Amino acid sequence: MKRILITGASRGIGRAIAEKLAGEDVDLLLHGRDTVALAEVCKRVRAKSVTKLIHDLATTRGVCDLIAQVGDKRLDVLVNNAGIAVVKPFTEITQVEWEQTLGVNVTAPFMLIQHFAPRMPPGSTIVNVLSIAAKSGFPGWSAYCMSKFALEGFSQSVREELREHKVRLINIYPAATATEIWNNVAGDWPTEKMMSPNEIADAVAFAVSRDADVAVENISITNVTGAL
Repeated sequence: MKRILITGASRGIGRAIAEKLAGEDVDLLLHGRDTVALAEVCKRVRAKSVTKLIHDLATTRGVCDLIAQVGDKRLDVLVNNAGIAVVKPFTEITQVEWEQTLGVNVTAPFMLIQHFAPRMPPGSTIVNVLSIAAKSGFPGWSAYCMSKFALEGFSQSVREELREHKVRLINIYPAATATEIWNNVAGDWPTEKMMSPNEIADAVAFAVSRDADVAVENISITNVTGAL
């Protein structure tokens, strides 16, 4: 029986990953802040059991509450997918927006990995859903890029520390993906040319399903015509 924790599972990439990794031999622990959307996902997935985790990962208290609810049972897969994007000129970013970005995109994955990784058995997997913004800067996306660059550096270091424990750490780097995040980003964005959440979920499922001694460590995914 596999026990899988996915953050940001109420919509978009997280929801697609939950649906892809679900199975009759899986206990799913799904995190989200939108109670209605998360409840709908929990109804749709087919798993041995599904647990709803409704916590604000922008605060350390919220992360601690999530950890407490997950409990001490073995965790086989941890997917750090939850994220927020503040898109505006860097001169207009407020301190609150900066701190929330750091909280959700950097501190929450750090705390979850720090807590669960030492308790995960050999062959387990940690997946960090990053972005091509972890490798390149984009105007207007400074806070988001900062957070993804930070998680990238942390992940590279932690991966080396986990090798002796045979816990795999996989980084996923999607190009622009057609999710609801674009509803809050000013501009005319061609979502029809973007990746779909299911395509990202397919890559995650492929990496997680490899033999325990095989690590597909970095996966970049973009449209064949190029990133937006």
